[in-house]
Amino acid sequence: MSLRVATLAAPAAIIVAGMTALPQNASAEMAFSVYGGYQSAPHSEIDINNQDAFTAGWEGKPFTAPPHWGVRGTWWLDQFDMPNLGISLDYSHDKVYADSETLSKSGWSHFEFTDGINLLTLNALYRFPIKETKWTPYVGAGAGINVPHVEVTRASGETFDYQFGGATLQAQAGIAYSFLENWDAFLEYKATYSWVDVDIDSGDSLQTNIFTNAVNVGVSYRF
Repeated sequence: MSLRVATLAAPAAIIVAGMTALPQNASAEMAFSVYGGYQSAPHSEIDINNQDAFTAGWEGKPFTAPPHWGVRGTWWLDQFDMPNLGISLDYSHDKVYADSETLSKSGWSHFEFTDGINLLTLNALYRFPIKETKWTPYVGAGAGINVPHVEVTRASGETFDYQFGGATLQAQAGIAYSFLENWDAFLEYKATYSWVDVDIDSGDSLQTNIFTNAVNVGVSYRF
């Protein structure tokens, strides 16, 4: 199995394993979700060796391969008489490309995190109880880690590998619609903030804080 295939398959395996490890009983409600959508990122400051270097303008290109996508496992706490509270383990494949102005300004020929910033977060969710309707609004927030695929090409060398970047915060708000007994469709806004500190060529380090905005659509299976 290639490194890329293994990296893409690992988040779903982690979420499934995590869900099966959670306490189970007859009243527990679980859900597995997949989603994709539009994702973007505003400019961020790029520091080299903790010194100001330049400002990067980012393009999300969410529908360009590899696309923006994610998977999520959710455990609703109904067996603890808290049916509207939940815990989710969420992986999202966010990405950013440096725009042409950034490349011209920096003198770099290639600068991307496009095999993903790869975010894995643990979140608390709250769904609003609305009787006699199939619509359920929800909100959530959490924290986790980012594992970016660092792609930098400049005169001094090239970097092209996965690295541990640092911590990530996540917030989301959305609405789900139950269209079958065990199936929901949902629309949500999700924001993430990632502290990224990685190594590049020539023994240098690169630091930046990446904020992403995503409007996702997806489906969930409840069991």
